[in-house]
Amino acid sequence: MFTGIIEAVGHIAAVADSGGDKRLTIDAGALDMSAVKLGDSIATNGVCLTVTSLSGSRFTADVSRETLSLATLGDLKVGAPVNLERAMPANGRFDGHIVSGHIDGTGEVISRAEDARSIRLSVAVPESLRKYTAHKGSICIDGVSLTINALSDDGVELNIVPHTAAETIITHYQSGTKVNLEVDVIARYLERLLLGGQDGQEQRTSKQKASRLSEGFLAEHGFTGRKR
Repeated sequence: MFTGIIEAVGHIAAVADSGGDKRLTIDAGALDMSAVKLGDSIATNGVCLTVTSLSGSRFTADVSRETLSLATLGDLKVGAPVNLERAMPANGRFDGHIVSGHIDGTGEVISRAEDARSIRLSVAVPESLRKYTAHKGSICIDGVSLTINALSDDGVELNIVPHTAAETIITHYQSGTKVNLEVDVIARYLERLLLGGQDGQEQRTSKQKASRLSEGFLAEHGFTGRKR
């Protein structure tokens, strides 16, 4: 598990095609690698990657076709900066929000504007993921835990404070920048509970059980004043 608090900005040192997927070598920059070992997880632009080899400040990780289809890692070139966060230890301080490192899809920066010392970003979110966003809720952008300031027709509006901009790759964002998105995991579990064990991505057939979410269900569980 991760928190969405970036520890360092590294860069892509090498990219190799490997049997249909990719192998990335990442220079971790200022990230403390002293306790990192083979098999550990490091979120790279929000993607949970498993360390397969270590050499000084560099680590190598394999990126599957599934991950390449959902995230932006396949588009990164040598030298590209990346946000890095080591997995949170069980006794660590929880600073951001619950981040799994499992990317839900990609978004795109629509606009960037200066707002006093902050940066205001408008980010397009795929329609299938917008239902998991909420005003003042959390969203993870390239591994950064951010608060949603407002919802728009196409996605979310975000405010980036100077420290976050300086310590992450967000400082490089411009209109058109593609970003990795991870929605709030609590919203996903809540949806599955309300839909009786299904999630919003599953295709229903006529033989499948209908959703349990109804006016009667909400009344029975105390969400409305009406009683069944």
